[in-house]
Amino acid sequence: MPLYINYPSWIHQQIFPGVPFLGLLRWYGLMYVFAFVTAYLLFQKQVKEGALNTKTYTVTDDDVFSFFVTGIIMLLVGARLASCFIYDDTLFYLKKPWLIFWPFRNGKFTGLQGMSYHGGFVGGLLGMIIWCRKNKQPILKWVDVMGVSIPLGYTFGRLGNFLNGELFGRITTQPWGIVFPAAQKFSSSIPWVAEFAELAGVEVTGGLINLPRHPSQLYEALFEGVFLFIVFWSLRKKKPFDGFFLGLYLTGYGFVRFIIEYFREPDLNLGYRIQATDAPTYLNDSLLNISTGQILCFIMIVTGLTVLVGHAIWNKKHKA
Repeated sequence: MPLYINYPSWIHQQIFPGVPFLGLLRWYGLMYVFAFVTAYLLFQKQVKEGALNTKTYTVTDDDVFSFFVTGIIMLLVGARLASCFIYDDTLFYLKKPWLIFWPFRNGKFTGLQGMSYHGGFVGGLLGMIIWCRKNKQPILKWVDVMGVSIPLGYTFGRLGNFLNGELFGRITTQPWGIVFPAAQKFSSSIPWVAEFAELAGVEVTGGLINLPRHPSQLYEALFEGVFLFIVFWSLRKKKPFDGFFLGLYLTGYGFVRFIIEYFREPDLNLGYRIQATDAPTYLNDSLLNISTGQILCFIMIVTGLTVLVGHAIWNKKHKA
């Protein structure tokens, strides 16, 4: 009896596969649209609650729209640049930088395949800072409102990864493990593979078999998205200082993502950045095997704690 789930065969990267012109529409791109719209609506909700209004200034719809457009453009730029220069070790884009934002390969539309969350976060944050400086708005106050708005929108980004059948996790015998078609296959003649397949209830019918994986995209959608949103949304009217949600988001997202990275398989071309054992990337052999994503998350955690603790120290000093 199978103790795993087969990736649904009806899911395709294209929304309308095989249909002329409409076949260019992809679920991943649509999920990005859902993400931005969700964040925008949540941002607007907080603006209507008075989160950004002051005695001398009332935020307009045009303010919010231009703020979002600036942030989104910089987010996409940052996400693409980080993907090309941090996660691509072939130096392809250093040799052909004009292809970084070119969505075609070999005459076919591919979209911008490869977007880095951490690069997108830095790019988006810079975009928001630039907009606030240009429009003489309080940076931390605006960034806080965005920090509350981001997580639920981010959920759609990870659902897009799932619909693409990418960024899946390491192999598992848990009953919710999923067999992803694009995952690495293993020779059934290897003893540990045969034993693992038996534990997972995978029928060995050929020389190569595909083992179940953690659906790490769904873990991220749930915990980095829904869970953080519930926490932040419930606290949105109780923040103790401007910059609180910036620090909380950096710390909270960094911590949750750091943990989930133990279930998600690192990029095969990069492997582990810090490696304590010789375990392959599809096995969670040691907590000391650290991926690129975990290093970037650690930087987020330290930065977030610096914001939170730094303000507490400053506040205590000036009250004394």
